[in-house]
Amino acid sequence: MTSKTNRTTSVHHRVLRCAAAAALAGLVGHAMADITFFENENFRGRSVAADHALEQMNSVGFNDRASSVEVRDQRWEVCTDARFGGSCRVLRPGSYPSLASMGLDNRISSARVMGRDDRIDDNRYGPEPQPSYYRRGDESLYQAPVTSVRAVMGESSKRCWIDQQEVRDRPNVGGAVVGGVLGGILGHQFGGGTGRDIATAAGAVGGAVVGSNVNRNDTRNVQRCTNGPDGGTPSYWDVTYRFRGQEHTVQTTQRPGASITVNARGEPRI
Repeated sequence: MTSKTNRTTSVHHRVLRCAAAAALAGLVGHAMADITFFENENFRGRSVAADHALEQMNSVGFNDRASSVEVRDQRWEVCTDARFGGSCRVLRPGSYPSLASMGLDNRISSARVMGRDDRIDDNRYGPEPQPSYYRRGDESLYQAPVTSVRAVMGESSKRCWIDQQEVRDRPNVGGAVVGGVLGGILGHQFGGGTGRDIATAAGAVGGAVVGSNVNRNDTRNVQRCTNGPDGGTPSYWDVTYRFRGQEHTVQTTQRPGASITVNARGEPRI
């Protein structure tokens, strides 16, 4: 009886060890994944992670299902057909809350990592990744205490208008003299020999004509500007918080409270 009980206990221990090892392998695999596909936009719904090429997304039950993607460390090519065919785009490391803008929403059928030395034409890249603080799937969230907040004020508003300035209506003798001298210099530079003298005289006459007509209008439009107050409203807040012994910073459009929600890597989440 005792021998049978020991054998049963031993079997139970082996089962528990195997289950724990499988769970740990799953966690490690997800943590090491270089690309994660999400069923819905903004990293919602079911997800599939990978760190190697997927010739057919059917192999992981995710064909034509992805609506958002997060890429970790390397560039990935995602394609609308199996075995990297059809329409393909290369995604840089970063967050892609929606695939609709690049025409890949619910269309990805294969994906592969690109070599670090692979040369890729600019037209093959997808749009720049966008910073996104949405929660990824069911990732664990934590509260990190805020250590400092700095309000950053916007530029003061600028108001401009047009004024009409009155100008005396009389020949400008000074303008004629200055214009004549300037025209003479220009003409001298362009002439040469006898032609230079003629050009100098022509330039002087032309310059005098232009100078004598300066300020003959009754009024002229003048733009005036003034800087007004900015209303005292910050454009954003620089926020510093501490998580697991490290300081992090983020910019927020609203003043934060005593803590910020973060994931296991200390990245902000909403």
